[in-house]
Amino acid sequence: MADIAELNRLIEPEAKALGLALVRVKMFGGKSDPTLQVMAERPDTRQLTIDDCATLSRRLSDVFDALEAEGRDPIEGAYRLEVSSPGIDRPLTRLQDFADWAGQEARITLAEPIEGRKQLTGDLVGVEGDQITIDVRKFRAMTIPFAAVADAKLTITDKLLAATQPLDASGADDIIEVEG
Repeated sequence: MADIAELNRLIEPEAKALGLALVRVKMFGGKSDPTLQVMAERPDTRQLTIDDCATLSRRLSDVFDALEAEGRDPIEGAYRLEVSSPGIDRPLTRLQDFADWAGQEARITLAEPIEGRKQLTGDLVGVEGDQITIDVRKFRAMTIPFAAVADAKLTITDKLLAATQPLDASGADDIIEVEG
């Protein structure tokens, strides 16, 4: 598999050049279906349009094609490039994400158990320094180091849906009938 840190170093400046913030770079699918997933967002809206996805995808394809032509392909073999927004149940990958989404419900998986718990689900309280506080449902508020987080994402709730209205919902309720 590819070096994710190296991919981040290649991808982040390309996203920034388009005014986007890089949310996550991840390889998945193994050898049978390798996929490079790139999530980005507009810092002002926390969303990404389909045009943004297409522009970033073309830009990254050009960069990777040029590296391959130089014999410095960062990913061996064929793979799929997937560029997307983080979505509503977005991954929380940066310390700032935990502060930005305070008040929302999240599920945090820890690298190692803390106080006998490896998974914490509850409302994000906030961040102080490199410490995250989450009010764990049916337990209590816990403060954990950001470095202890293996994976985290928001949980879809009515409150989250209300906080993440789409940029443009025009046409969302239109019904298009196709005659066969």
